[in-house]
Order: sequence, then structure tokens, then C-alpha cells
Amino acid sequence: MPRLVAFSLPGFSIGALAVALAVYLPHYYAAHFGLALAAVGAAFGIVRFGDTFIDPLIGLFMDRTRTRIGRYRVWMLAGAPLLMLAVYMLFDPPYGVSMPYLAGWLLAYYIGWSLILLSLNSWASVIAGKYHERSRVFGAIQVVSTLGAALVLLIPALMARRGATAGAVPAMGWFIVIAAPVGVAAATLLTREPIPADSHAERFGFRDYWEMVCRPDMARIIISDFCLYLGPGWMSAMYIFYFHDARGFSVPAASSLLLIYIAAGVVGAAGLSWLAQRIGKHRAMQVAATGYSLMLGGTTLLPNGDYPLAAALLLALGFLAAGFTLLDRAMVADVADAVRLEKGKQRTGLLYAMISTTQKLAASASILLSFTVLGAIGYNAKEGVANTPAAIHGMELVYIITPIVFVMLGGACYFGYGLDAKRHADIRAQLDALDAGTAEPPVLGSLNADVSVAARPSV
Repeated sequence: MPRLVAFSLPGFSIGALAVALAVYLPHYYAAHFGLALAAVGAAFGIVRFGDTFIDPLIGLFMDRTRTRIGRYRVWMLAGAPLLMLAVYMLFDPPYGVSMPYLAGWLLAYYIGWSLILLSLNSWASVIAGKYHERSRVFGAIQVVSTLGAALVLLIPALMARRGATAGAVPAMGWFIVIAAPVGVAAATLLTREPIPADSHAERFGFRDYWEMVCRPDMARIIISDFCLYLGPGWMSAMYIFYFHDARGFSVPAASSLLLIYIAAGVVGAAGLSWLAQRIGKHRAMQVAATGYSLMLGGTTLLPNGDYPLAAALLLALGFLAAGFTLLDRAMVADVADAVRLEKGKQRTGLLYAMISTTQKLAASASILLSFTVLGAIGYNAKEGVANTPAAIHGMELVYIITPIVFVMLGGACYFGYGLDAKRHADIRAQLDALDAGTAEPPVLGSLNADVSVAARPSV
């Protein structure tokens, strides 16, 4: 367990960033610096869309990397300084910032973020080889990430008590700048990195990439991941606006409610990891998506200013949302095993780059579309502006409807999903035999079929 926690520590700063950047940074640039909602949304949207083409290249280079210190360790070490510099420039900017300034440092941030996160996920998949073991490892990463998010959310509350609310976002940035190198150092110094026997460099073309995208099992994960990231991401971008203007909470109170939502993810990650080991990852994902949509619909009945009821609702939402990230990442590792057995090639980094790309597209769409719609309905985000009841009601509808639709679609993607524990155990048995040199590569049928695989001779 101590080694598992040490390996998971890079997730601490990643979790803190996920909340601080998605929830507070767009609001900070729009409200504090007075950038137009459309300009802030465009900066996030355009940069993330452009960055999506970088992740597959990073994943490909990771899979082809061979160094004396490992395949993924070197990339994680490279990502830390870039991420630290970008976070500093984004969270503590000079006055008079512009859209190009925001866009430029967002691009640097996303590249550094990708280097660390893709390394961490790919590395985790080779540490944990078994179907249920992956739920445990990715669950630990999710718990540590959730703790990072929860702790960074304490900063606005503490700053509000001191009457220094304007300094909350820069303080969040410094918290992350300090946490990132500590987490990376712990993981890279204390964790071994096994290198599979097929770790040679190889040619790779667009056809190979497209083949991975079109695999039925991976295609389901990609589509589901997009939907399950877009829904909560849409809510994150509008969270402060919704709970302040529509539900009557002060910004510190809304921040403390968000802390409850994030903290619930610690228990949720452990609980849904346990559930996945009992009923399978894809079924656990369906349970989480259905429950999340029902709870989100319940926010329409939330009385204004009712803190206890809001806290209970966000507690349930946070518990269920924790499963979205850990379960899809664990399932991608299973697909990577299937690909390695079928093709004899390592594609772990590339497959995780696809998921990272999907999440960035969803995040860019969530901020770009939600902020554009808010501007179109006449909602004004600038500090001290009183919005009309019609604008506030429109903002409520925008906040609720789209996330429910996408989260339900994300859960529905796993009806008929075939890469379950039994099928994966067969794949792992053959891979273990190949790695041990006790078996020849099997003659495969349709290993990437999305339903049951024809029986094969046991190894």
C-alpha cells in the first residue's frame, strides 16, 4: 500500500488542477479581469481542440521509448517543469491579460498535463496486469486525485475568512506548483517499471491509429468517455454562476459545497472500485451514470439557500462521479492487453492518448458551448452585474439539461460490452505465457470483437 500511494501521488496535483482550472479559472478571467465570456470560452475551446492532435503523438512516442530508466518514467519527469511554469503563469497572471496570453499558456499547460497523466495511466496498466487488480490501482489514483481536489478547494474558504478572496486563485496555483514535483518525485523514485518483452520501436501510420479507434471495445469507451466527461465538465464551467445566482449561495458557500462533492469522490472511488470487482467495470459504470443523472435532476427541486439539502445532493453526485474516470481508465488497460495479444504490439500509451484526447475535446466543448449559450441568452458574468430573472432561468436550464442527456448516453454505451473479467483472464493467461517464453503467439480469431470470443486452445 505505501508503494501504491507513492505511485499515485502525481494524481494529487492532477486532481487539484482538474477542479481549479475547470471551475475557478474561467470564472476568474471573466469576472476578475473582465474578459468576455465568448473570449474565455473560445480560448479554452480552441486550445483544447488544437491540443487533441498532440496527445496521440505523445502516446506514440511513449510506446516507442526505450531508456535505461524505463519507458514512461522519463516522460513523467519531462512533464513536471512545463506544467509548473504554465500553472504559475495562468494562476498568477499580470493585469491586462488578453485572450492570446490565456490561450498560449493554456497550450503549455495542456502539454505538461498530458505528459504526466499519460505516463501515469500507461505505467499503471503495466504494473497491474489482472482485471480486478486494475480497479484497485486506478481506484487508488482516483482517491489521491480526489484528495488533491478537496484540499485545493479549502483555499478559497480560508482566503474568504481572511477577506482576501481575490488571492484565492493565485494561492491555488502555488499549491499546485509545489505539489506537482513532490508527486512526480515520489512516483519516479519509488516505483519499478516493468518493460514488456515486445517493447521494440516500430513503424506506425494513420491506418494503425484508425484501427485502434475503430475497435468495437475501444470505440465504446471513447464515445462513453466523451459523454461522461462533457456532462460534468459542462456543470463545472457553470458551477459558480449556478449556485451563486440561481440557488442563492455566496461564493464561499458554493466553494464549500463543491468541496463536499469532491470529498465524496474519495469514498466513491473506493466504493465503485469495490462494485466493479463484484459486477464488472462496465456494469458499475452504468450504475454510476444512471444514479448521477437521477441525482442531477433532483437539483431542480433544491430550495434556494438550503445548505443541508444541497450538501446531501452534492455528496451523492460526487460519490457517483468518481467512477467515471477510474473505470474507463481501467477498461482501457484491458483493451491494451487485447491489442498486444492480437497484434504483438505495445499500444498502451496510444490508447490512453485517445482517452486524453476525448476528454480534452469534451472539456473544450463544455466551456466553449456553455459560455457561448450563456452569452446568447443574455447572461452577464461580470462581477457586480445583476442579471434579469429570465437570464438566470435560462442559465438554470443550460446547467441541468445537457449534462443529464450526455451522462445517460455515456452509460448506455456499455450495453453489450464484451471485454469482461472472464474474457480478460483468458487474454492475460496467454500474454503471461508469451512473456515467460513458454508459448508461441496464438492464432487469433476476432479478438477485438465486441461480443464473446470463440474458444481457443488453452495455453
